[in-house]
Amino acid sequence: MKILIMVDFVLAASLMDVIGSSDLQKCFQEQIRLQGQVRLLEHRVKQQQLKITQLLEKKLIQYSDREDENSVIDLGGKRQYSDCAELYNEGHKKNGFYKIKPIQSPREFFAFCDMTEGGGWTVFQRRSDGSQNFDRLWADYEEGFGNFVLKNGEFWLGNKNLHYLTNQGNYTLRIDLTDFEGERRFAQYARFRVAGEEHSYEMNCGEYSGTAGDSLTGGFHPEVKWWADHRGMKFSTRDRDNDNYEGNCAEEEKAGWWFNRCHSANLNGLYYRGPYTAKTDNGIVWYTWHGWWYSLKSVVMKVRPADFECNIV
Repeated sequence: MKILIMVDFVLAASLMDVIGSSDLQKCFQEQIRLQGQVRLLEHRVKQQQLKITQLLEKKLIQYSDREDENSVIDLGGKRQYSDCAELYNEGHKKNGFYKIKPIQSPREFFAFCDMTEGGGWTVFQRRSDGSQNFDRLWADYEEGFGNFVLKNGEFWLGNKNLHYLTNQGNYTLRIDLTDFEGERRFAQYARFRVAGEEHSYEMNCGEYSGTAGDSLTGGFHPEVKWWADHRGMKFSTRDRDNDNYEGNCAEEEKAGWWFNRCHSANLNGLYYRGPYTAKTDNGIVWYTWHGWWYSLKSVVMKVRPADFECNIV
């Protein structure tokens, strides 16, 4: 064994003499140079991959924006629809703004149709990002305001339109709520109706069901109904005080709403991002879920006929 090792050593030494130390050094230098080029190419590949990812994200945003821009759906005026339930049962299953004309309404108007949750929901309020000011006067709430183009735009359909819509029959109210932790809950009320201008758009509703708790009728405790029940309340704004409070709830809470003394639900409040501090509980509040001092991320209020049955079209 020792003889073999010695022979290997002698052969290696002889090979070094043949190659020469300068040639070996050049070989090592070439190896280092190639390794450097490989690292440079790897870096460039990573840069290109990052650029491709950024371009794809930009393209997705552009497609999303384009989808927002196209959320107004023109049916060509072939016929008039009284609500989104009629549209759904005529085969129009895509979410978006459609023209509707409730039976007693003197004109058509755009309303967002939510074709999820069974379809046929007419949305009359949406909060999503704080882009719209909901601390507005009576006339704004009466006629409606906000973004009626973008699919996630904030808006109030208008008390006048809401009256025409809900007085066509027996409507169910559904309220979808989302917090900043990504959790979703809902509240649903039977027999939702908004009276006309002569009754200051008084709101009434029936039994509650859902997962968010009953903040709209004060059903979470019998002793709070005298101040927390919003049923039978006229609509209030800071320039039209119709609440049961000695002061002006709409002015203090920075919103138009069916205030009592003042609220356990204020879904038109100021847009904060979760927990907040203020002189009054003026955030987007649903008391039975997150209390008074947590402002929700998103809200959708929508109605649909109670006897709605989905036609298979």
